[in-house]
Amino acid sequence: MKHLKDNKSLTLTAIVMDFNSFTKAANLDSAVSGNCLKPLTQEFFYGKHVEYIENHGKDQNDYEFCMTEFLRMSGIYWGITALDIMNQLERLDRSSIIEFIRRCQCPSTGGFAPCENHDPHILYTLSAVQILCIYDALHEVDCDAIVRYVSSLQQRDGSFFGDCWGEVDTRFSFCAVATLTLLKRDLTTTIDIEKAVSFVMTCCNHTDGGFGSKPGAESHAGLIYCCVGFLSLTQRLHLLDVDKLGWWLCERQLPSGGLNGRPEKLPDVCYSWWVLASLTIMGRLHWISAEKLREFILSCQDNETGGFADRTGNLPDIFHTLFGIGALSLLSFEGLKAINPTLCMPQYVIDRLNIKPQILKSF
Repeated sequence: MKHLKDNKSLTLTAIVMDFNSFTKAANLDSAVSGNCLKPLTQEFFYGKHVEYIENHGKDQNDYEFCMTEFLRMSGIYWGITALDIMNQLERLDRSSIIEFIRRCQCPSTGGFAPCENHDPHILYTLSAVQILCIYDALHEVDCDAIVRYVSSLQQRDGSFFGDCWGEVDTRFSFCAVATLTLLKRDLTTTIDIEKAVSFVMTCCNHTDGGFGSKPGAESHAGLIYCCVGFLSLTQRLHLLDVDKLGWWLCERQLPSGGLNGRPEKLPDVCYSWWVLASLTIMGRLHWISAEKLREFILSCQDNETGGFADRTGNLPDIFHTLFGIGALSLLSFEGLKAINPTLCMPQYVIDRLNIKPQILKSF
């Protein structure tokens, strides 16, 4: 009997803790929601965002510049994509960026590092290829070596290592097929595509239709985007339970209008992209309040420096700036170019490459 009482006590404690956690998250979102009601937040500070990106990284003695060296390649991709969506691609020096990318290609593996003297990784390899596609400059690097590098990272179960150190994550599965697709390579001959699909589907959580980083991991909006994007590129969206996953994703919208990445978390501008792009690919964009989300995203701008932060009142960064602008593009915000939801690149670039990711029709 004592054992049963102890179990009941533990269960009650867990319920109370869960309720307190939920209440805390709800209260914090209410505070965010209150901040979103500022009267000037519905203006898009176009010029300031362009200037923010253009000046980002110019001071190489800046503390932030030094501390973000490990993701510089992705930082450049975020910046030029955001500028291109705002019709301002020419603001950055194309030739110096291409030369930087050339210096970051590892001669022995073919992969790209985030910066010179760093190890190559599939994340930064995709970023490098995305930049080169935007600039129509794939001829500037050894593309065959990139293909060999990506192929070498696939494991027997179909998963992909991120680099030579052996971390496995569904992000890397997306990076692999996205890189090969942008290079116009046949997925059926460069990798074992059936095993790759099988691995991604073992990461699906059938209770909510979502995906985690590996089999049994919690569903997370960022990883869902990677897996939905993977299935879009491999023409396998029929494997999804679209309505179940779509419902879980639309439940990520909070009273503030913002989206979170999983239950009981705060809204974040980057999830405006991960969730919205996934819903767009699945033809379920209309399942959330676009107006409320637009208000939330615009409230996260910095009207003094330009750029977007994760939440209202926080400091902006280049990462959230791209995904805020990208989400606004998906919402057909006036003055922005169309963006492809699968590859997070300007749609005109995807059209130029004649790439056709699978996108489900809205109903």
